[in-house]
Amino acid sequence: MSDTPAVESRRISAFRSAFARRQSSRTVELSGGFAVLHGEVPLSQEHNQVIVDGAADPDGLSASADKVLGHLTHRRISVYDDEMGLACVEPLRRAGYLHSAELVMVHREEPPAADPSVEAVRADVLRTPLTRQLRAWMPDASAELLGQLVGRRAIREGGADSVLFLAAHTPRREVASWADLYLDPAAGVAEFEDLITADRYTGRGYAEAVLGTALRRAADAGCGLRFLLADPDDWPRHWYERRGFALIARSHVFVRHVSDGATVPA
Repeated sequence: MSDTPAVESRRISAFRSAFARRQSSRTVELSGGFAVLHGEVPLSQEHNQVIVDGAADPDGLSASADKVLGHLTHRRISVYDDEMGLACVEPLRRAGYLHSAELVMVHREEPPAADPSVEAVRADVLRTPLTRQLRAWMPDASAELLGQLVGRRAIREGGADSVLFLAAHTPRREVASWADLYLDPAAGVAEFEDLITADRYTGRGYAEAVLGTALRRAADAGCGLRFLLADPDDWPRHWYERRGFALIARSHVFVRHVSDGATVPA
């Protein structure tokens, strides 16, 4: 019997918590959750944030974030449960936080065959194309910020039992599109994230090849629960829906910028 969406959501939250903990250099336990910190990438919100995966006091979260993230130029709080996240909206808005939602989407269809143009690569293989693409998206970003955004991909390798960086290559062996795949075969859960296609290669099917190969690899590894996170207001969610992903839950993100220009988008 298949899991209900509520059960799937709990399994995904457990996976996300474990992934965040495993790749952190320091973890601080908090009421209703925990904080993750990583001194090598202080500008990365992903690696320096408060995560709420239980019952927390919405009115106390801002103070908790200030206490554990006070040495940083940003505050980020991720709340996995939708109801809990909605309860946090007003208290955190009063504290100066911006709120956004994340859609938790799962893939329910039979994965396609792996594409021969896609292979697993080392993180350093993606350094040049990723740096080039980030510079195009963020022309005013400092070299330090870009370096941390690129460098944090290697840190993710410690987050799960198996972490793959999948890349689609052109006939001339240039990296055209790439993404992360995090696998926990024992739990039967896989996460697909951070799909990027270089601007000059968009619209040629490379992203679809990466996604399809990731889904096939996850299924072959015994991961029947395959998920990703999507922005509710951006076009990729609809692209994923057309490829078999369905919405099962929402999580919430709250961010406060302590100084302009110092933080990263995710």
